[in-house]
Amino acid sequence: MAKRDYYEVLGVGRSADEKDLKAAYRKLAKQLHPDANQGDAQTEAKFKELNEAYDVLKDPQKRAAYDRFGHQAFENGMGGGRGGAGFGPDFNSSMSDIFEDLFGDFMGGGGGGRGRRGGGRSNGATRGADLRYNMEINLTEAFTGKTAQVRVPSSVICETCNGSGAKPGTSPKTCSTCGGHGAVRSQSGFFTVERTCPSCQGRGQVISDPCSPCSGQGRVTKERTLSVNIPAGVEDGTRIRLASEGEAGMRGGPSGDLYIFLSVKPHEFFQRDGADLFCKVPVSMTAAAMGGEIEVPTIDGKKARVSVPEGTQTGKQFRLKSKGMPVLRSSQMGDMYIQVAVETPVNLSRRQKELLRDFEKEAKNNSPESEGFFAKAKAFWDGFGS
Repeated sequence: MAKRDYYEVLGVGRSADEKDLKAAYRKLAKQLHPDANQGDAQTEAKFKELNEAYDVLKDPQKRAAYDRFGHQAFENGMGGGRGGAGFGPDFNSSMSDIFEDLFGDFMGGGGGGRGRRGGGRSNGATRGADLRYNMEINLTEAFTGKTAQVRVPSSVICETCNGSGAKPGTSPKTCSTCGGHGAVRSQSGFFTVERTCPSCQGRGQVISDPCSPCSGQGRVTKERTLSVNIPAGVEDGTRIRLASEGEAGMRGGPSGDLYIFLSVKPHEFFQRDGADLFCKVPVSMTAAAMGGEIEVPTIDGKKARVSVPEGTQTGKQFRLKSKGMPVLRSSQMGDMYIQVAVETPVNLSRRQKELLRDFEKEAKNNSPESEGFFAKAKAFWDGFGS
C-alpha cells in the first residue's frame, strides 16, 4: 500500500514551521500512543506512521530531501536502507528526540538534550539546581501570617562575565571536535553510536580564556538575603516556591527555584486539626458539679467566656465558632473546641475530707454513670454464679 503524504499524516501544510510541526505531532501522539490504545493494531500502525513522518519533517535536511524527491528520498539506498521502515540507521537517536519532544516538558527537561542535535547549544547553558530551606514557625505566626527574612548561600551569576564564563572582551568559541553539536558520532556496522563530546563535555562551545572570578563557570557562591511572604493559615509541611531564587545556571542558563519547607512548632495550649483548634481545659470538681463560667485563651491572644452547665463531665466539648485557624487563601475560619477535664481535688485538709464523707452519706442519684456501671457489673458477675 502506498505511503501517505507526511504532511497529510501530521495534518499540516507544506509551509508549516518547526513550531507547527511539533504542536501537531504532540496532539496526535497523545491520541494515538499505544499505552492509551492497548490492543488496537490499527491505531498502533498510525502511531508508527506519525513517528516516521515527524522524524523526517522535523529534520531540515531530511525535509528538504522529502520535499524534492518524496518518499523515494528514503528508498533504494537514498535514505540509508529499508530495514527500518524508511527510518534508516539513525532511527534510535531520532526516536529519542521524538519522545523528548513529546514528554520533555512534563519531565522538567525543557528539551535540554536537544542542544546536541540540529545546530548545537548556543553557549553550553544549563539550568541551575533547585534549593531547599527549612523554616520553623510557631502556631501564632501560622495564624497571622508573616514576612520573614532568610539568608541563603547559593550560586549566583558572575557579575564580571555576566554568566558567560569567558573573560571580559572574549567569548566562547564553537567546539572544533563536534562542530557545536555537543556530541560526536561513530559508525559501527549498521549502528550509529552517539556520545558526549569529550572536548566540550556536551556544551558545544569551549572557553579558551576563562573568567578569573568564576573560573569559567559563569557563577560564584554568595549568601543572599531574601524576603518570604508566609500567608495566614499555613500548615506543617507547607511548601512555598520562590521562582528563580535557586542556584544560578551554568554559563548564563536559567536559575533554579528555592523551596521553603515550613514546620509549625507545638503550642502550649492548642492542638490543631486542619483549620480547627482543640484546647483541653481543666475544671474544678465543684465548678463542674454546680456549673458556672470559665475564661479560656484564643489563638489571637484574646479571651473567650464559656458557660459550663451543672453536672459537666470529663470529655464534654464546647464549640466556639470561627475561633480556629484561617483556611489558607480564603476568608473562612475554623472552629475552636474546648475539651473539659474535671479535676479531682488533691491535698485535702481534714475538714475537707469530713465534708466529702458527709456528702457521700447523703448522696443519692448524684453519680448515675458510676451507679449504672456497677449495677451492670454486679449482674455480669451474678451470671457467672460468683
